[in-house]
Amino acid sequence: MKYTKYKMKNLTILIAIIVIFTACNSKNKNNSEMNDKSNQITSDELNNDTTPKVTGIGGIFFFSDNPDKTREWYSENLGLEVNEYGSSFEFRNANSPNEINYLQWSPFKKESEYFEPSKKEFMINYRVQNIIGLVEKLKENGVTILDEIETFEYGKFVHIMDMEGNKIELWEPVDSVLT
Repeated sequence: MKYTKYKMKNLTILIAIIVIFTACNSKNKNNSEMNDKSNQITSDELNNDTTPKVTGIGGIFFFSDNPDKTREWYSENLGLEVNEYGSSFEFRNANSPNEINYLQWSPFKKESEYFEPSKKEFMINYRVQNIIGLVEKLKENGVTILDEIETFEYGKFVHIMDMEGNKIELWEPVDSVLT
């Protein structure tokens, strides 16, 4: 596979940022819960929260000259269990520790139109709750919505553009179908 050091460095930086964001988000949530016991929220209240918002990272997608060889390289060298779509990472929901959640990692062929109209070499999928409410909020804020919400067995999806021209995939997951 012909991947420049520059592209691998950018991919490594992107993955590091996502890992740091996820860890900081989790750490900040834990610190605020410990510091403010008077406003402690029960798990039932957390499960009933329907605020339209991002709840985590759902996927990391990037262009590759040869997705098959890229998946093979990551499998052989980094131990990822791969399939034709990439690899899935399991993690526990911080608000419901018995619940298993997933993050999808996928290399895409450079000729793929899936990232369009973005010209970037990557796309991030964000896990969200209340995707319908979130899309309404985004429309009110003038955000470009690229398509209609689509529903699949494993969740609802919609695509938007951020102010930098990055295509973003929003996913309201049904993780139980993936377990």
